[in-house]
Amino acid sequence: MYLTPQHILLAGASGLTGEHLLDRLLNEPTVTRVLAPSRKPLAEHPRLENPVGEPAVFLPQLSGRVDIAFCCLGTTIKKAGSEAAFRAVDLDMVVAFAKRARELGARHLIVISAIGAAPKSSVFYNRVKGEMELALRAQDWPQLTIVRPSLLLGERLEPRLAEQLAGPLSRLIPGKYHGIEVCELARAMWRLALEEQDGVRVVESDELRKLGK
Repeated sequence: MYLTPQHILLAGASGLTGEHLLDRLLNEPTVTRVLAPSRKPLAEHPRLENPVGEPAVFLPQLSGRVDIAFCCLGTTIKKAGSEAAFRAVDLDMVVAFAKRARELGARHLIVISAIGAAPKSSVFYNRVKGEMELALRAQDWPQLTIVRPSLLLGERLEPRLAEQLAGPLSRLIPGKYHGIEVCELARAMWRLALEEQDGVRVVESDELRKLGK
């Protein structure tokens, strides 16, 4: 069954994926409102509401109807400055955002995780992503979609050296480890938002690439 969500809540709109997703949402004729809080102001649009500030301040103040929530929050340990700061964004902030989205009436959450996410992983990054997925499952969403993209391919405002080096190689790797263009990921997330399928769905990168074509 397919839905036509009109009121969207989006976290991470200033990031690589969030920026592409926001552009897609604002160009969808069925979407009447996008609520996209951020630390820095976004470009103005008549259907965009953009509360600016720190999450601890604006999350409790968010209001209005929400049909579907997208979470594109994420950072790196290098950018965050420490493992604790990374966890605060990729785990704590994601969980807090999801909780507020549910309070506002959202029935479907689509969240970006990562390949290899597992709460008992020996890799810190994957372990935090796995803990995040586990925490969101515990929120008992009517519909929870977890997307696990491989290496994102796209132009960042602040290039990441590791991604620049791995990008060309990731295009040659088959299956779910093949790199995914960020525009494909954004298209795939929107297509997933249109589907009504109760419960938890995990979508790996190879399926995301097919959905995003």
